[in-house]
Amino acid sequence: MTSAPLDRLVGSLAGTGMTRFFRRMFDDYPDLLMKDLTVEAVNPDRTIKLGGRWVTNFGSDSFLGLDQDLRVCAALERGVRTWGTHNGTSRAFSSAEPNVRAERKLAEWLGTEAALIYPSVTLANVGALPALVTRQDVLVADQFAHNSIDEGLKLAKARGVRTAKFEHNSPAALEETLRGLQPFRHAVVAVDGVYSMSGELPPLQEFDRICRAHNACLYVDDAHASGVLGEHGRGTVLASLGHYDNVLTVGSLSKGFSCLGGFVAGSQAAVDVLKLRSNSLIFGGPVPPPYLEAVCAVVDILMSPEYPALRARLDANVRKLAQGAARRGFTVLGGLVPIVSVLIGGEEATLKAGRFLYEQGYYAQSVVFPAVPHGHGVLRMQVNANHTPAQVDGLLDALTALAAGTAVPEPATAAAA
Repeated sequence: MTSAPLDRLVGSLAGTGMTRFFRRMFDDYPDLLMKDLTVEAVNPDRTIKLGGRWVTNFGSDSFLGLDQDLRVCAALERGVRTWGTHNGTSRAFSSAEPNVRAERKLAEWLGTEAALIYPSVTLANVGALPALVTRQDVLVADQFAHNSIDEGLKLAKARGVRTAKFEHNSPAALEETLRGLQPFRHAVVAVDGVYSMSGELPPLQEFDRICRAHNACLYVDDAHASGVLGEHGRGTVLASLGHYDNVLTVGSLSKGFSCLGGFVAGSQAAVDVLKLRSNSLIFGGPVPPPYLEAVCAVVDILMSPEYPALRARLDANVRKLAQGAARRGFTVLGGLVPIVSVLIGGEEATLKAGRFLYEQGYYAQSVVFPAVPHGHGVLRMQVNANHTPAQVDGLLDALTALAAGTAVPEPATAAAA
């Protein structure tokens, strides 16, 4: 029997580039394929049953631990009873009342004129960025900006928009890039508010100055800062600039918020334009009303007197892990946000390190190329406010055992790489 065209297509794809590389690696080391493990159960104490083994979960981006908060869960349940599981239409036709209320509360929390909720940050970026430019404009991004920003650039480029990337976190490179693209009508400069693999923050004040001098606006994907940086968790933009005068900020509703979705916030005029031009909003399904009720509950928590204590627990856990890993000889990336990565090196070594921690009773994410540069794989540990100090100590003990049997790059060597 001859194979179908789909079978031949899949066979061709399996033999290309990174797919071939990883298939060969997992054929040689089948136990390293942690991505195929199933989470079978979850406990409130940050333990999960993964692949039949109970482990402490340091791979959750529920940074504030609100996925286990009874008020958030009750809001979700109330939303199901009131609205059902889905509002049944694109927002091009109508919006459920919780959608309008959640956007209003998000804008009030941030201090912007308006906010617009998308089903995810990825759909926000691939929908909003192409919507903000035409063929007379240019779209520029930091070379290490999130993959979804890169995808937004590709869509804009396919429509005839000139796009470019500039050297990571370099104001001089940004200015040179904008000058080289002249003439243009307007420019949009897209950066991350926090670079999730390294924990670096962009020089927003300098970028803002350069943008204003070159008829450009800033677009900041602040997904990894939402709820966990800045006063009341408002993120990096307001903390750095003190305003949103020339900025659109993007936030996540699934990480610190522990809900579902993403948003773009800024001026009312900008949001109104996105409602008319952003394809992922117009042609995509919206966040279901129960999750929007939960989003409203989370905003109330962020604005409440208890938030500083919640953040204090989270920040203490982050410091404890980052400083402890550094004392054990690891090159630590991050430590400003609840993502602490330690450099391991090669792809195989990184995957083996993740498996070692798993067997010690701790789950962390093994991140390899192409998410990070080739040969610079990291163990990516995500800290939650409801991790106990004992759990952080246990992870540090496991890292100590890992370092005893693994040749990890020394900090000086890593800095020179």
